[in-house]
Amino acid sequence: MTMAALSALLRGDVSVREEARLDILADSIRRNRFLPEPDPESVFVGDGDYRAIGTEFLKHFVRLGGLKPSDRVLDIGSGIGRMAMPLTQFLDEEASYDGLDPVAEGVAWCAEVITPFYPNFRFARLDVAHPIYNPKGRLKGAEMALPFPDRRFDFCFLTSVATHLPPDEVKAYAAEIARVLAPGGRLFLTAFVMDDIARAGEGRDPRCAFQRTAAGPDWHADPAAPFGAVAFDEGFVEGVLQDAGLVAVRTRLGRWRGIEAAHYQDILLAEKPGTAA
Repeated sequence: MTMAALSALLRGDVSVREEARLDILADSIRRNRFLPEPDPESVFVGDGDYRAIGTEFLKHFVRLGGLKPSDRVLDIGSGIGRMAMPLTQFLDEEASYDGLDPVAEGVAWCAEVITPFYPNFRFARLDVAHPIYNPKGRLKGAEMALPFPDRRFDFCFLTSVATHLPPDEVKAYAAEIARVLAPGGRLFLTAFVMDDIARAGEGRDPRCAFQRTAAGPDWHADPAAPFGAVAFDEGFVEGVLQDAGLVAVRTRLGRWRGIEAAHYQDILLAEKPGTAA
């Protein structure tokens, strides 16, 4: 336990105490040698430390997205469990988690390693076509339908998913997410937003030298592999969410653009209008 966390607990302030507990939980997850991790060679998306990135996002989900231990969670692009693993230590047994991904190997690893010990964590393959991750997928992204009933979830997140999609598929995902979110449900989404700072390019991560290759609203870091990293005009994602029936709550800019920030990609938060049950 850090001195800051200990001081917070001793002060007794409820919000500060909850913040301290989250820091303590994240630290215990990072140190827990018994939580499994996949072979680094099998991690097919994202770079960096598997455990550290997962715990970083757990804190973002709670502090920025308002994730609660009792929430029904949908993870679109669940990969090989990088976000799911720390959530096993945060969500209550009465909560639920459903992860979807087009890569069969990642789904199989999660179903074999996580679900037997956490039966409220379920994983399924969404066989949607993608030129990098699932080129032979049977479903077109723009026609994708999520395999869940209306109003099924309280919290949905897409971490580094919209950054690999064309505009029409972002719209399809937004519409389906709005359908499966319960009133009062929240969407946590990461993206690359091309605002004035990002366009100027000063201090920007050189891997993110986005270029406009068509009329927009999308930009591509590598026109030869356009879906390796995709950015969008400022206001595009917010407009898509609004058209889908969601209300944009806030946008937090990321450090990829050359500013100081607690996260790399930009984070957009939205809510479904209505009162949670």
